[in-house]
Amino acid sequence: MKLVKSLLLGSAAGFAAVAGAQAADLPSRKAAPVEYVRVCTAYGSGFFYIPGTDSCLRIGGRLRAEYTFGERWGDLQDSYGTRARGRLNVDLRTATAYGTLRTFIRYDVTISSGAYGYGALNSGAIFANGARGAAASTVINLDKGFIQFGPITAGRAQSFFDFYANDLGFSSLRGSDTSPNLLAYTATFGSGFSATISLEDRAVGRDATVRNALAFGSNIVLEGQQYPDLVGALNVTQGWGSAQLSGAIGQRSTASIPAGVVGFAPQVGDDEVVWAIQGGLKFNLPMLAAGDVLWLQAAYAEGANSYLGYGSAFGYGRLGSLTAADIVVDPTNGRSKLTKGWAIVAGLKHYWTPTIRSEVYGSYSELDMGAAVQPAVLGAGVNAVKLDPKEFIIGTNLVWTPVSGLDIGVEVLYSKVELKNRILAVDNFGNRTGFLIKSDDALTGRLRIQRDF
Repeated sequence: MKLVKSLLLGSAAGFAAVAGAQAADLPSRKAAPVEYVRVCTAYGSGFFYIPGTDSCLRIGGRLRAEYTFGERWGDLQDSYGTRARGRLNVDLRTATAYGTLRTFIRYDVTISSGAYGYGALNSGAIFANGARGAAASTVINLDKGFIQFGPITAGRAQSFFDFYANDLGFSSLRGSDTSPNLLAYTATFGSGFSATISLEDRAVGRDATVRNALAFGSNIVLEGQQYPDLVGALNVTQGWGSAQLSGAIGQRSTASIPAGVVGFAPQVGDDEVVWAIQGGLKFNLPMLAAGDVLWLQAAYAEGANSYLGYGSAFGYGRLGSLTAADIVVDPTNGRSKLTKGWAIVAGLKHYWTPTIRSEVYGSYSELDMGAAVQPAVLGAGVNAVKLDPKEFIIGTNLVWTPVSGLDIGVEVLYSKVELKNRILAVDNFGNRTGFLIKSDDALTGRLRIQRDF
């Protein structure tokens, strides 16, 4: 019995030795190392390292649903409008020996209908000769697209002239808020102080259409520029808030072409130097509530309406759509006059609770546009009149943030425009008939649901 037991144990040991030797001869297969996505904390929350690189990426965006309601001034108008906007942000940053290399892209895709098609600050505006708001249309816009390498910024970015830039509220006030193509250099001096020089292509608000040109047998056109606008800004940002002083200088040129003459070369016009200056203050108010802030801003411009927040057109209700030209030319003598104007802006944000806030904001602006006749308004051949609009806008909202990144809010906006002289009112069909008026106003309500991520 002992002999049998010894043979069995010996056989088992022999088999184990042979199997171990054979296993040692087999090729070894090791699992490939797994590279996990790492969080990048150098540039704030939401960034992560792109696997295999030293670059940090953040992908974010926004979805906004918006509904506006307001007075309509004619049977051809819609009294409401709807809007949906999707936004995608891509932010890529890499640390280099020369400073941070940043590439930022922001795309907006917007579909709007109804009152949003009137092209002004509220649903009481007349657009396209009083017609109803355009059918729903989709607009794709590269809102931002720039490269920053150390002190250099190149591409489409927020103008360095801008300060408040409609930071509060659902609607635009009269203040510069544009994203032109630019090339800028920013020097930093420590303690929050910086200075910037920027070459900017301000394509907004350079319409030199003259209101009475055809009535006098000529047409005024805007000639090309010889150089982009030069913008400079001094900024300080510290714990108490921030302050900025900015200025801009540029060129606008006009020429006259006799009406009805084919192939006639434009007469030499004037080359005008235009400019604007702006000062702004932002105060953090933690003594009231965490996150509270007060904005104050004032700007003055000559021949550069876009730095006041004006495009090529303005108007409300029965005033219809009017032209806000940078330059007004008298076709009888070819002399041009720069439009002068100023605007002030104020805004306050207050948190009632950590999830409920209110904002109150407003602007007041005036334009001195010189003598300019509008044949469609007063009839061809009449003497020139000064319109010189004065505009007042005020709004407030109440916003609830039930969870981080989600805003549900309502807004009420009141605006009024007053002209220096009376013009014919726009009727229900967009025609200038009936009585003379010099002012009109509008009241608008708005609901917004917005998710940022």
